[in-house]
Amino acid sequence: MTPRPRGRAALAHLRRLAALLRPYRRRWALATLALVLGGAVNLAIPQTARLAIDRAMAEGDVGALDLIAGLAFGGFVLLGALTLLRHYMMSWLGHRVVADLRHRTFEHLLRFPPGFFHERKTGELTSRLTSDIEALQSSVGSELSMALRSALTAVGGLVILTFTSPGMTGVMLLVVPPLAFVAVWLGRTIRSRARAIQDLVAQANGGLEEALAGIETVQAFGAEPVESRRYRDRVLGAFRAALKVAMARGAFVGSVQIGAFGAVTLIVWLGARGVIEGTLSPGVVVEFLAYTLMVASALATLAEVWGNVQGAVGASERIFELLDEVPTIRDAPDARPLASPRGELVFDGVGFAYPARPDVPVLDDVSFRVDPGETVALVGRSGAGKSTIAALTLRFWDPAAGAVRVDGHDLRALEIESLRGAIATVAQDPVLFSGSVRENIAYGRPDATDEEVRAAARDAHIAAFVETLPDGYETMVGERGVKLSGGQRQRVAIARAILADPRILILDEATSHLDTENEALVHQALERLMAGRTTIVIAHRLSTVKAAHRIVVMDRGRVVEEGTHDGLIARDGLYARLAKSQLEE
Repeated sequence: MTPRPRGRAALAHLRRLAALLRPYRRRWALATLALVLGGAVNLAIPQTARLAIDRAMAEGDVGALDLIAGLAFGGFVLLGALTLLRHYMMSWLGHRVVADLRHRTFEHLLRFPPGFFHERKTGELTSRLTSDIEALQSSVGSELSMALRSALTAVGGLVILTFTSPGMTGVMLLVVPPLAFVAVWLGRTIRSRARAIQDLVAQANGGLEEALAGIETVQAFGAEPVESRRYRDRVLGAFRAALKVAMARGAFVGSVQIGAFGAVTLIVWLGARGVIEGTLSPGVVVEFLAYTLMVASALATLAEVWGNVQGAVGASERIFELLDEVPTIRDAPDARPLASPRGELVFDGVGFAYPARPDVPVLDDVSFRVDPGETVALVGRSGAGKSTIAALTLRFWDPAAGAVRVDGHDLRALEIESLRGAIATVAQDPVLFSGSVRENIAYGRPDATDEEVRAAARDAHIAAFVETLPDGYETMVGERGVKLSGGQRQRVAIARAILADPRILILDEATSHLDTENEALVHQALERLMAGRTTIVIAHRLSTVKAAHRIVVMDRGRVVEEGTHDGLIARDGLYARLAKSQLEE
């Protein structure tokens, strides 16, 4: 396919930016009306100067002079009021469009499966929602307002100049074509370099995010100078790229100003000769000079705005590329909800390899069945594919071969929201968010009552601890729950799963951070939670595995054994060896 020309691509992005204003067209219409009326008043003001000079001053009519001055003052007041209205409305539109775009982009990101985020740095994605979108705010708001105002002034001024003195207007028009050529050429340069800046800033943010997230590792290995130097190099790279853009913009605006104000100088010279020769009146010269300055200033503003808009287009390209990207895991057009789930789970000849390593199979012809209410433990060495089975059950990935079914339905035929609403997970390293204890427990059910939250906390044997906190259930846990110990975070995650009341429960090393006493208490809670629910247990501890109805043993992505604990021990196979070497440690 032939690539679309850059000019057409820029126009396409500008149209998409303009489309963001559509929900607020009434405010846009009001702002445009204020702009048009303000432009008309602004264009009328030089007429008062001409009348004051050619009539009131030349004829010595003080009354006429007072009237003209009063009209001019009234025009200034009206222009100020219209400017205030236009500026407020355009600023409102700019901020609102940016807020909408941020929400829309974040909402779109939330639809992507975890694999999407594994392949991209968090800092780069954050940069899309911050600096990239921020670059659009002035373009949609103040820059757009300035462009429209300047265009109206330039066109209106040129029309009046043409009727006033066609000859001198021709001098002005000689300047416009070269300026247009320079604007197009430098505008493309600015856009491409502005995009390069956003890419460099995103890379710097990505490195910053990684360094701060892994600050303990950085400090433990004394790598502060390395990380500091790496971040400095990236920031300076963005700085050097920004200087090139500043140079291009400066050359752009400077060339426009040289041409525009050079024409003003020529107009003054021609007008003065006309007055001396008697072909022009002083008032007409002042009027023409005022309109010339207005047109020149408008052209200079348009040049600067065009350069800024080109930079914004460079940022918008990255935003729209992200918005145009389609999640690999999404609802099929005919997807249906999982109604009244029973919890039957079937893996039927499932094969899978991660996209980053397509030649390394993680699962190979995996088949097993979990009946409603049954507890099945997955056991195997690290890398055997146990966690991948949990990820496929949640449909974070789709199998390359075979099918995963819940209640007889292929997961690809179900609505993702309803599927995941029937599943709860307690991971080895549970993620808590930087809200309160209550908010984290009720994360899957934000509408839960206080009593329901407290009941879930009691079942997870964390209620007594929470009540000792300074603000009880409203105590903030810090980013990723840093204010809680590992065992406390684990129990909050278990309470969250209890409150979600799932039909399918996935326990991925759910008791690994608990001491012996707390583990026994939580096991009691888990037994109540697991009763009547389909449960997948991924564990190494023998105490957790022994309680399962069946044990599925995996090795190198395949199911190699299946049975009860006693039966597998008697078989003296892989499970028996794992029990001796790992499960009893």
